[in-house]
Amino acid sequence: MAITMTSIGGRGADPATGGGQAGEVDAAIARSHLRAIPPAALHAVLEHAVLRDAAAGEDLHREGDHLVHLELVVSGLVRVFVSAPDGRTLTVRYCRSGSLMGAVSMFAADFTMPASVRAVTASRILAMPAAEVAALVGRDPVAAAAMLGELAERAMAFLNEIPGSAFATVRQRVARHLLDLASASASGGRLRARVSQQELADAIGSVREVVVRALRDLRREGLVETGHDGIDLLDPERLAAEAYPTGSAAPSRSWNPGS
Repeated sequence: MAITMTSIGGRGADPATGGGQAGEVDAAIARSHLRAIPPAALHAVLEHAVLRDAAAGEDLHREGDHLVHLELVVSGLVRVFVSAPDGRTLTVRYCRSGSLMGAVSMFAADFTMPASVRAVTASRILAMPAAEVAALVGRDPVAAAAMLGELAERAMAFLNEIPGSAFATVRQRVARHLLDLASASASGGRLRARVSQQELADAIGSVREVVVRALRDLRREGLVETGHDGIDLLDPERLAAEAYPTGSAAPSRSWNPGS
């Protein structure tokens, strides 16, 4: 399915106004570092922005692409990941509403996508004119500070992920592995991780009894549903917040989900 695009030129930039798509975009902006950019300057950039609707399982960008871009996740859940020659993948980050993607590409020389980007659930992405944003950053110190804040948060998120990966709880490891398995085979509809409880325990370095308890808790909270042929992810966005409580999916006011 092709990604559909809609221009949003002429929309307002006040998060307190607007409905429908405009209100949804404003809410996502309010969660991101874009909120620090002066409204008039932000509005000028948004005049040339485009909304992209992507289906679950759809690739937005591929590893190796030469692409300077700046995108905001308006809704849905997006996975950024790297792939090994044998087909294995490693998640770099999950992005929810308010996530900025591609800020590094505007300032890195000869940028090449180091990872692929795929919609885990049906997602709406705001593609902004990267060249215009870069020019704005060059002449407006407030806009520059906003992008520096974004880049600093990205760097800190990656640093925090080192101990996070090593010392994650069983619950977090279960949530991460379920998201990774389901994302790899997402093709629309409900996300399903086709894995047994024993296979899940082996994959995260635990034992079946402990994994069963973690799944029971997640099921009780309405995050997953277990069955004989796999585990359905009922609320992928909340599950991502469980998987990465201090990273890109941490649900707090200060959280910038663009990590």
